[in-house]
Amino acid sequence: MRPVPRWSGHDSGSGRTRQSRGQLLCPYAVRGPFTVVEVSGEIDMATAGFVVEHLDAATAVEEPDVLVDLRPVEFLDCSGLRVLCRAERRAKERGGRLRIVSDGPRIDRLLRASGLLGRFPPLRVLPPRAERP
Repeated sequence: MRPVPRWSGHDSGSGRTRQSRGQLLCPYAVRGPFTVVEVSGEIDMATAGFVVEHLDAATAVEEPDVLVDLRPVEFLDCSGLRVLCRAERRAKERGGRLRIVSDGPRIDRLLRASGLLGRFPPLRVLPPRAERP
């Protein structure tokens, strides 16, 4: 049984709400030209909707440039992949882009097995703030 959802604090560094649900933490912040959504914990059917809320907010602007930092993620299943695909489509519809940051072989294997490695080639580190296409 999963814990009851817990909502916590305010991220004073970014001015954005920082929320956690059970073992999932998903703060986001604008850093230079990017909106960085850092996800930690598990992204599965029970938590995917929570991640959607943050990615919807990040992709709601014109020409969003979103980086989803998956480096702290412990588990990601097809529910998480669906969330990433939806958010990437929203970003493109608004003239922007969505990229993932991942340095772990688990995420690479999942992307490769699902045929999404070409759509989401992982960045290994967050890019410098000044990079813009």
